[in-house]
Amino acid sequence: MTIMPTTQRLPQGIGRLTPRWWLFVTATLAVLGFGLVAYSRQLSEGLIVTGLRDVGTMGGATWGLYVAFDVYFVGVSFAGITVAALIRLFNLEHLRPLARMAELLTVVSLVLAGLTILADLGQPLRGIVNLFLYARPTSPFFGTFTLVISGYLFASLVYLYLSSRRDAAIMAGVPGPLQRLHRFVAAGYRDTPAQRERHKRTTFWLAIFILPMLVLAHSTLGFVFGLQIGRPGWYSALQAPAFVVLAGVSGIGMLIMLAAIVRRVLPDVTALGDRVFAWLGRLLMVLVIVYLYFVGTELLTALYAGGEKEVGVTRALLSGEFAGIFWGSVALLAVSLGLLIWQAIAKRWRTSWLVAIGVAVNVAAVGKRLLIAVPSQTHGTLLPYAPGSYVPTWVEYGIILGLFALGALIIAVFMKFIPIVELPEEVEVHAP
Repeated sequence: MTIMPTTQRLPQGIGRLTPRWWLFVTATLAVLGFGLVAYSRQLSEGLIVTGLRDVGTMGGATWGLYVAFDVYFVGVSFAGITVAALIRLFNLEHLRPLARMAELLTVVSLVLAGLTILADLGQPLRGIVNLFLYARPTSPFFGTFTLVISGYLFASLVYLYLSSRRDAAIMAGVPGPLQRLHRFVAAGYRDTPAQRERHKRTTFWLAIFILPMLVLAHSTLGFVFGLQIGRPGWYSALQAPAFVVLAGVSGIGMLIMLAAIVRRVLPDVTALGDRVFAWLGRLLMVLVIVYLYFVGTELLTALYAGGEKEVGVTRALLSGEFAGIFWGSVALLAVSLGLLIWQAIAKRWRTSWLVAIGVAVNVAAVGKRLLIAVPSQTHGTLLPYAPGSYVPTWVEYGIILGLFALGALIIAVFMKFIPIVELPEEVEVHAP
């Protein structure tokens, strides 16, 4: 191994704040500020400034854009930590450059999911207090909060920290303003054989623990909808597995975009080669195939054997007011699948195409999440109410845009302190 010289600059632009980086941070802060203005408006005036209204009596939907993006953010986190855990479990060395950015993507997505729920509560303090006072352990909501927010986020943070200690220890040998921070993160790590073995064993068992918890957490999120027998369009045994698969679709698509951005802004990182993107492309292709199969099965069952209200919700998707979102989402998934299959047959994976596919499947995932939440409320009531409607306001859009800006800002700042791609094994920890 080679020791990083103390005169060497930190790798991957760590600690170097370029004009381009400052421009990006300024833009994200501006969008985040707009989101805070929108949230302050909602906090002071209440949910009346949103498009959310009571079901039936007010002809609206109590779950809208916020709940759709909560499910979306949790879904993105699923693929991130799943890829990271599989890399550690099966020692997939050619995919190791993806591990840390997948772990970071998971943590950021879970934070955004939690903030989205706070926005949906209207009065977040009262909602948090009531969670402890009146929570029912038998409720899927309780499982979602305890598994996703408590266990899932905590385990992901531990995973990210353990994988970062070695790189922090390496950079702690380089004098500079970040040296103390890196020593603090390294926490005495020296990369000895005993420490390596302990970290390897810990991350292995943590991955064993995380993987089933991931499936259980996302299945529980699906059960929030699927176990409501009095709500046509939700009561289905396919809700839980469809949630898991679509989570993989959106998460892998987002990971492709993040990896492409990292490769673009960090040209010295050569580990993110075409082989990495080809693996992600093939995995995304399989997930899209499975999800489209679920969509077709759900539609056939609802139209062939569904009750009057079930058929009404389905027709609202196929030819009613939600048809544009439904067919647009299906078209994006179908076109993406066609491009993925073509690249797989030709064995030529183009990064630019994969990025475009990543954007497309994420837009489709957002559309599908919105279609899960809204139509069954506006068109699925069993009481004799007329069909309702839901139109998000600028407040809701502003808050969601602010959350995306916050996520991008966290990643941009993280990249200036800790390498987002693990340093190679050839670099040794410098002994001070």
